[in-house]
Amino acid sequence: MKFDRTTIAPLALAFALAACGGGAEEADDPALTETPEVTEAEAAPEDIAAPVEEEAAAEAEAVEEEVEETTAAPEPEPKPTASATPAAKPSPAAAAAAPSGPPQAFVQCSVCHSTEPGKNGIGPSLAGIYGTKAGEVAGFKFSPAMLESGLTWDEATLDRYLKDPRKVVPGTIMGFGGVKDDAKRKAIVDYVKSL
Repeated sequence: MKFDRTTIAPLALAFALAACGGGAEEADDPALTETPEVTEAEAAPEDIAAPVEEEAAAEAEAVEEEVEETTAAPEPEPKPTASATPAAKPSPAAAAAAPSGPPQAFVQCSVCHSTEPGKNGIGPSLAGIYGTKAGEVAGFKFSPAMLESGLTWDEATLDRYLKDPRKVVPGTIMGFGGVKDDAKRKAIVDYVKSL
């Protein structure tokens, strides 16, 4: 877009003066408040706008033509052949791999239990407890009820205990009501197994 200097200069001056915001004395001066007459040759916004509109229309047409060309003749999709390699199946080891981190349901457990070996909190560390006897975490003072329970922390026992700790070990000092949701409980048990 091209502007004539005779159009830009008076406009720039008018904007500059308006931005300065003169005092009350300047408002009384008719020379400052009069707007200069603009000739038809200076104004001509139609002359400026018309080429711009024509350019925009031409560009839009070109884009539409490109879209039509690209959608008119789609490339054929490759078809599988008998010589293609079979899709990889996950190995049993990959399927049984440990979770990448604690499940969301474990957040409530982490308030009292650590997953670091030897770092006990309000409750014992859960690191490495899977497959061990209840009450064997070093450095933690278990209740007599837990020490005498004779439980081994396998999948079934952990599931039952997490569902209702006070029912499985009456007299436990764990002040947690249990996890009633089967899927959440399974996620916690699977995570504890991986520690």
